[in-house]
Amino acid sequence: MSSASSERTALLPNGDRRHFSESDNNFLQRTSLLFKTEGQPSHLASWKFFLFGSWINVLLVFVPLSIIAHNLDLDAALRFSFSFFAIVPLASLLGTATDEMSIKLGQTLAGLLNASFGNAVEIIVGIAALMQDQLVIVQNSLLGSVLSNILLVLGCSFLAAGFKFPESNFQVTAAQASSSLMTLACITLVIPAAYYSTKSSGNAFMDPHTNAITNMDPERLSGLLIISRGTAILLLVVYVAYLYFQLKSHAYLFTADDEGQEEETPNMNIVSAAAALLIVTVITAFCADYLVASIEEFADRYHIPKPFIGLILLPIVGNAAEHVTSIWMALKGQMELTIGICVGSSIQIAAFVIPLLVIIGWISNHELTLFFANFETIAFFASVFLVNTLIQDGKSNYMEGLMLITLYLVIALAFWVS
Repeated sequence: MSSASSERTALLPNGDRRHFSESDNNFLQRTSLLFKTEGQPSHLASWKFFLFGSWINVLLVFVPLSIIAHNLDLDAALRFSFSFFAIVPLASLLGTATDEMSIKLGQTLAGLLNASFGNAVEIIVGIAALMQDQLVIVQNSLLGSVLSNILLVLGCSFLAAGFKFPESNFQVTAAQASSSLMTLACITLVIPAAYYSTKSSGNAFMDPHTNAITNMDPERLSGLLIISRGTAILLLVVYVAYLYFQLKSHAYLFTADDEGQEEETPNMNIVSAAAALLIVTVITAFCADYLVASIEEFADRYHIPKPFIGLILLPIVGNAAEHVTSIWMALKGQMELTIGICVGSSIQIAAFVIPLLVIIGWISNHELTLFFANFETIAFFASVFLVNTLIQDGKSNYMEGLMLITLYLVIALAFWVS
């Protein structure tokens, strides 16, 4: 075979012709797969969709306002409010970028990406509060995210679907597997509380405003830290196994019926989506830091309980986009997706984010534990028990949604007066 037959001629954009060998051509083909934009939206179209694709992005105006308020040291209410509303669209944009990347990455990588960035706001707010020794904010915001998802969001979804359909059905085996893991995570929070109640000295108590353990025997406190950190490692192992169970070995249980559904097409190319994910994560970190820094003064000046801020207000920020998506999916009759959003996000918080922050606290010398006060533990246990009871039959209706919302409002009322 002549050398000419093993070469190909390419016409470059400037009109020149260049010869490529077969090996060069194969290399270029492999390289182009990493940055290929053919058949994908252009960078301009991608960023246009990213910034103007949702009405909620109007709230991005609060991002510069949050920065200005923080640097000018304005009133605590302004600093808190601006940062609060700034994180709402940022949380939505994080979800958008993650979803757009997931379309091109395949099921396994998409699952890992969603596991990592699905609760990015909670992780960022948690780390910011942890570094400022705001342990009560860390614990209550994470617990509040779980309760918000399994009670408020799931309840609103059941209620909305109940007005359109007399009864909605979903895959009961997958729902039970997810709720069982939630139960395990709940039990792991009960054990440290039980240890504290039975082993702490008579003078030890938990400050309701700081969640700090006061006057506790150092040996007992050390035991509590060992239990929490060891449990955190075990929960992370179980969560990895759950990802394999969900994405590989038993993926068919978590797959909704695709009949009649069109194949999802990306609105952003993968390079733009990755860049957007990185940029928004950095901006969210700054806004979260401003938000946490303003909580102390905001709570004291306006007499708002810090547990209420952490358990009720902050989860609304992180879960705003999920609230809308879950209810929309329920109205379309896609209850498997609704369960996946609500319960799946709660599992990520309870079995991944909380243990992760405990380990980060361990590394950074912050004594964050899995010990929650008795009231928080009881509220969490009661919520998981009710959810397990309602989804075990694989059916839902508006009455079940009303019950979930009622329990959430009762818990919110109790934390308001705490």
